[in-house]
Amino acid sequence: MSSTAGRKVIGNLSLTLDGRYHGPGGPGDLGPIVPYAVTELGRDLLSRIHETATTALLGRGNAEGFLGYWSPVATDETADPRDRGYAQWLVGADKVVLSTTRTELPYERTRVVNAPATNVVNDLKASGTGDILVNTSPSILKPLLAADMVDRLFLMICPEIAGGGARLFDDGLPASRWTLTSQESGDLGELALVYDRTR
Repeated sequence: MSSTAGRKVIGNLSLTLDGRYHGPGGPGDLGPIVPYAVTELGRDLLSRIHETATTALLGRGNAEGFLGYWSPVATDETADPRDRGYAQWLVGADKVVLSTTRTELPYERTRVVNAPATNVVNDLKASGTGDILVNTSPSILKPLLAADMVDRLFLMICPEIAGGGARLFDDGLPASRWTLTSQESGDLGELALVYDRTR
C-alpha cells in the first residue's frame, strides 16, 4: 500500500430542511442558505473543513466565484480570523478545477481539468498527500457520492424549507452508512453536522 492511499475526500455543503442547496429560483437563489453560513457556527464550521486538506477540488463556476471572493480576504486584516484562515488556505492550496469550457484560470496553484470527477479523484489519490476538499461544489459531490467516494461530509442544515431547488441526495444513490462524529447547533436553529462514511 502506498503512502498516498490514505487521502480522504471531504465534502462540505449547506442544505435546507428539505435537502436543497439553493432555492426554487435556481443556483443564484441562496436566500435560504446565506443567513446561516455567516453565523458564528457557520464560520466555525468553515474554519474546520480544511484542517486536513491540501487540495481543493472545485467546479468552474464555484472556482471563479470563490477565488474572486476569497483571494482578497486572505490579506484583509479586518476580516474575521476564521474567514481569513479559510481564504489563506484556499489561496495556498493546490486547486483542481473541473471544466468543459475553460482551459486555465488566473490563480496560482490552479490546474483546470476536463475529466469526470471520479477519474480526477482517483488520480489525486494516487499522488500527493493530505485530504481532498470539495467545498460547496454539488456538481462534483453528486458523482462522487454516486460512486461512494466521499469519506466525510460537513453539512450545515439551515432551518428553512425552500420548497424547490436542487437536492444533493438524488434518488438512485448507493446505500451507505455514516457515523455522526460532531454536531453543534447555532442561535438561529442551524445545525453543523460532521458525518464519516462507515466502511
